[in-house]
Amino acid sequence: MKKITVLLIMVGVMALLVGCLQEENTTPVVSATENTLKTETLDVFAMDTYMNIKYFTTENSDCSQKLQNEITYLESIFSVTDENSDISKINSNAGKFTVVSDDTTALVKKAVEISDMTEGSLDITVYPILKEWGFTTGNYKIPEQKTLNDLLKNTGYQNIVLEDSKIKIPENFAMDLGAVAKGYTGDKLCDIFRKENVKSALINLGGNVQTVGTKPDGSLWNVALKNPIDTEKEICVVPLSDKAMITSGGYERYFVGKDGKQYWHILDPKTGYPSDKGLLSVTVIGEDGTLCDALSTALFVMGEEKAKTFARTHSMVDVILINSNMEIFITENLKDSIQMLDNFRYRIIA
Repeated sequence: MKKITVLLIMVGVMALLVGCLQEENTTPVVSATENTLKTETLDVFAMDTYMNIKYFTTENSDCSQKLQNEITYLESIFSVTDENSDISKINSNAGKFTVVSDDTTALVKKAVEISDMTEGSLDITVYPILKEWGFTTGNYKIPEQKTLNDLLKNTGYQNIVLEDSKIKIPENFAMDLGAVAKGYTGDKLCDIFRKENVKSALINLGGNVQTVGTKPDGSLWNVALKNPIDTEKEICVVPLSDKAMITSGGYERYFVGKDGKQYWHILDPKTGYPSDKGLLSVTVIGEDGTLCDALSTALFVMGEEKAKTFARTHSMVDVILINSNMEIFITENLKDSIQMLDNFRYRIIA
């Protein structure tokens, strides 16, 4: 679903850093007032995606190992396939309480809160259905309706019980934090940068982009949004500072069934089928990476009209919607900063 030069390009990402295009493939210029800074980069494959982190720091400061350790740790507790992770232990111990880490408790609690906020459009208990479709194994198939009906009986975020550092799900349930884990990881990496007094950083976790401060020269980070139909091109560029920009779209992970139809991995928790409600991609921009990650999925599931309504009534984030007619809708706060490309035009979600 799902990351150094001034133009950041990576296979499978949904958003990428773009600086001044004429500076492509050159080393970023650091002004004379910032000549004590050096550029550091960290490339990691984790959480089933390529991650790239770029930051500017003093000669005597290098927090790459701390970043690497944090990513490794969070993957080890959030992974649904690692039998030693918190999530796997919760799933294998379904019906009973499982003691988990503070990070797992915090993230599951937040996921449940966002599920409430979005009226169940986000639901971290649909993992068995995702697995049945083959999105976790690569053995794709269109499930029988009876199979989906049976699996749906054992889903529902409302059945998750949190008690201090313990979590319980009912028997035959299973959860997966794939819709929120990268956003949470980005938030934790931003925390490390701030503790290390790093004031300029770009975090790209397989397309989940988060920024710390501005570029060293004081200009904003420019993050581009991919064209969901032609992913080699971009729709627009959004200047950012201390914000996350996270996109979900059906073009990221999908297969073509025997009926010739595309089936993607973003499932509607109410039906068990890929959500197909008129949207090609949803981008959410805000200060909270976990929230943006979760909402990009939830708004895609809601569909165009409900996503617009949500955007109108929740001003803590900005939203870019692209519908199946390639019409682009943005929240009003973006109109003075967004830079449209290739003659694309937008409408305001008023």
